[in-house]
Amino acid sequence: MHGNTNGDAGSRTIRGFRFFSALLTEPEQFRIIDDIRDVAAAAPLFEPVTPSGKRMSVRMTSAGSLGWVADRKGYRYQPTHPSGRPWPPIPESVLDVWRRIAECKTEPDSCLVNLYGQNARMGMHQDADEANLAWPVVSISLGDDALFRVGNKTRGGTTESVWLRSGDVVVMGGSARLLHHGVDRIKFGTSRLLAKGGRLNLTLRVAG
Repeated sequence: MHGNTNGDAGSRTIRGFRFFSALLTEPEQFRIIDDIRDVAAAAPLFEPVTPSGKRMSVRMTSAGSLGWVADRKGYRYQPTHPSGRPWPPIPESVLDVWRRIAECKTEPDSCLVNLYGQNARMGMHQDADEANLAWPVVSISLGDDALFRVGNKTRGGTTESVWLRSGDVVVMGGSARLLHHGVDRIKFGTSRLLAKGGRLNLTLRVAG
């Protein structure tokens, strides 16, 4: 595995986003990966499509009472997987991360699971589909390094970038809750956590 194996987290803040480097130990990372495999077995990964019909480069699924979907009808949270089955519950190993750093008594009801392959990216966007934007979003990085970019509440303007590595966790809340952010690229092959390479990103949120 690439670095970040001791759980000795250092923290810094960029534009209100709190970055916790190496928060998760190697055993914690493997436990979460095993639990997410169970999630994907119950709710298989799918390729989202934007309302314009463009296929997104990440594959995704969700856990919790609500999951996020994108298709020709738009972007939204719903209680079922595209197959019609309910989403599986959020694993305790993932909830533990929220409890450690979210500083929020309310438990998340949604965990988005995004799998980035070698050429996947995520354009600049806001997380603004939740019913109450007072709650933070907690983002967990597992696997290959990703170049994460933070922008502004409106599109355009200057941005700042930081490399996220396996075991890093980001908290997006408070005045930074609606900042645009995205993933420009993956440094494929920098981690041995996922057998076939790539990056797994989990984002916990209170959606309903």
